[in-house]
Amino acid sequence: MGTRGDVQPYVALGLGLQKAGYQVKLASLDIFQEFIISRGLNFAPVGSIPQKLSQKSQNKNHTKNLKFHGLFGRVIWWIVYRSILETFMANSWNVCQDAEAIIYSRLALPGYHIAEKLGIPCYAAYTNPLIPTCAFPNPLMTSDFNLNGSLNRLSHIYEEQLFWQFSRNKINKWRQETLNLPPLPITGFYSRQEKQQIPILHCYSESVLPKPIDWSDRVEVTGYWFLDRPSNWQPPAELVNFLESGSPPVYIGFGSMKDTNPEALTKLVVAALAQSGQRGILLTGWGGISELDVPDHVLVVKSVPHDWLFPQMAAVVHHGGAGTTSAGLRAGVPSIIIPFGADQPFWGKRVFQLGVGAEPIPRKDLTVEKLATAIKTVTSDEKIKTNARILGEKIRSENGVANAVEIINRQLTISHSLNH
Repeated sequence: MGTRGDVQPYVALGLGLQKAGYQVKLASLDIFQEFIISRGLNFAPVGSIPQKLSQKSQNKNHTKNLKFHGLFGRVIWWIVYRSILETFMANSWNVCQDAEAIIYSRLALPGYHIAEKLGIPCYAAYTNPLIPTCAFPNPLMTSDFNLNGSLNRLSHIYEEQLFWQFSRNKINKWRQETLNLPPLPITGFYSRQEKQQIPILHCYSESVLPKPIDWSDRVEVTGYWFLDRPSNWQPPAELVNFLESGSPPVYIGFGSMKDTNPEALTKLVVAALAQSGQRGILLTGWGGISELDVPDHVLVVKSVPHDWLFPQMAAVVHHGGAGTTSAGLRAGVPSIIIPFGADQPFWGKRVFQLGVGAEPIPRKDLTVEKLATAIKTVTSDEKIKTNARILGEKIRSENGVANAVEIINRQLTISHSLNH
């Protein structure tokens, strides 16, 4: 579940497992059917996002609040999630009954319960570091890396319990009535997952965020799961000509983030580019950037593979989602993150801490002057550019998909030998 950036790493993992000889079926939202099938995987539908959830995600007060982030934001998110949970659980059960193993994401938690019912191995696979630790806070709760260890751990537990307490009644009813399983206790799913030693895979790089010493061996950090462009993809001639006509431009795009006033945001970033003296490529995404008439030093495009475009940029400006952040870091160019909500403030702060980008500017605080200053900084500071290049080299040397496939294959081999 989620956006294209949320789903894409699991497509990469699925292709890696398929290459290793496994039959793979990716269960996801209806809107990703064409994308998943086009990459060569079997698709199973689990439903669509209701209009009320889509409207909720376009919080009109985004200029005052970060969406689905922090104490109040997380309460709102889990209330919204609960409203679609019954349909999601029913559809997940329908499409997973022939599975021999299940890998489930943070929002695809029915996978765990279905694996229990079927008596098959399961794995949690997360794009964010969501296991309780004293090392850093829960990315969805806060981006304050200065909390003490106890508060860091508490932020993770708070997020876990928010989900469980808001969802417990519906999940336990489904377990009893559909799966014929006993209800889980008030302490919940996460303590059960830990007790059963369910393997957990995190698809990010330890070069970006090292594995905490208080995580057990069952918790792995594999490296990023990158899905590169199709081999037959060709860039538009207009884009190639623009890139060849001058100095490397600055990329600006906000992915799946929708802005309440995309025209105003587009005018803001175009003005910031002019003030900083940089050329720019704007990506429209899901509605953050508008297709306005722009000056000659700016090109607006609808969609371009990040793995092709980002290495050719002077810097990348984006919302800070885990997927786009990883693409920017891999490219080895400086980043400027404009977080809208969720995990984005966390990754924005981490990029700044690593010295590979500017200090994040929350969307609600974004101005022409602040963005222009950040662009000038990252395109002129040799230390930032060197740090970004070195980190990019480290990330490109890793193979997160291969690491994950090896772990899954090893665990499945052990499970198979124990059951036969």
